[in-house]
Amino acid sequence: MVSIYQYQYQIALGRVEMAKPSVFRAEQLMPLDLSTDRSIYRGGHSSTSPRRDIVFVVNPRGANGRTVKEWKKLLPYLRSRLGRDCNICESLTSGPSHAIDITREAIREGADAVIAVGGDGTLHEVVNGFFWDGKSVANHEGEVTHSTALGLIPLGTGSDFARTFGWKNDPHEAIERIARGLRSRVDVGVISGESGELHYFINVADIHLSAKAGYYATRYKRFGNLCYVLGALQAFMGHRNEDLRIRINGGEWKVYSQVTALCIGNGKYFGGGMKITPNADPCSGNLEVVILEDFKWYDFILKLHKLYKGTHLSVKNVSSRSVHSIEVEDLSGSGSIYIQSDGEHLGFLPRKVCILPAAIEMIC
Repeated sequence: MVSIYQYQYQIALGRVEMAKPSVFRAEQLMPLDLSTDRSIYRGGHSSTSPRRDIVFVVNPRGANGRTVKEWKKLLPYLRSRLGRDCNICESLTSGPSHAIDITREAIREGADAVIAVGGDGTLHEVVNGFFWDGKSVANHEGEVTHSTALGLIPLGTGSDFARTFGWKNDPHEAIERIARGLRSRVDVGVISGESGELHYFINVADIHLSAKAGYYATRYKRFGNLCYVLGALQAFMGHRNEDLRIRINGGEWKVYSQVTALCIGNGKYFGGGMKITPNADPCSGNLEVVILEDFKWYDFILKLHKLYKGTHLSVKNVSSRSVHSIEVEDLSGSGSIYIQSDGEHLGFLPRKVCILPAAIEMIC
């Protein structure tokens, strides 16, 4: 079978017409075939020092094209820092969900790590690429799952997940983390709906006003982090608080009145630096749920500084708790209450959200 990397190389040579990303060994400008010697990925059968195959997934449209420009500037340093120990493989995405396919193929071919280069949207797709049909993706030889690690070089409009770890928006620091190769298991959230389809997230899932604001914010990406403010202003127009039916950890259903927003955090930040779930920890095995009830538009203006500092849990009509699972239904039955995860619009309620503890090994 021709691997995705060989196929993409054929495209680069003009042998096929369908638009796909280019993937190559950056230091050699040659196509990568990870299937040639899988023993080097585990280091158990090679007589020489193993070279790690690291796939960098880059969104060329990220941050209005700034991501790919910064990435090109970064490549020489990347080669000089990692080139001796790693096969550096670059893959440019061609559209929505393409990073998912690239990641799955890289894992199946035995890559040592897949690095998301960009913002939270690119990271979100790469995370979803670690799973298929409700299971973790494994390499072709069926070895231990998650032997491929997840990494991040923050270069996008938003890098909220990186804030949870205290990482600066500095790609050179990110390369140093990759070079050190230290890994830690992190949790992943999984969202299911009536269709049974599963969707994964690593940072924050949110419902109602904040999700609607995120949906509109995508229209204003060209304005950088200002897009979140513009999205929120548009979401406020015509907004109504709604009663929601909620069940936590499989317990009794409870009605929460006049819910403005409900946020489910694996990480702490969303919306360009808002510390919405301040007690969330992606290594804890739990999700933090924060519910805002009966907020008016002026409440957000008066309490915005608390939301950014993460001190809003003491505010009236704000509740927080740690959960393993949460189910949320729209009592009105209108089917118009938005849900998103990591800034990606997923549709509307009802939904169930669960935690997958220590689901992915991450370079940190």
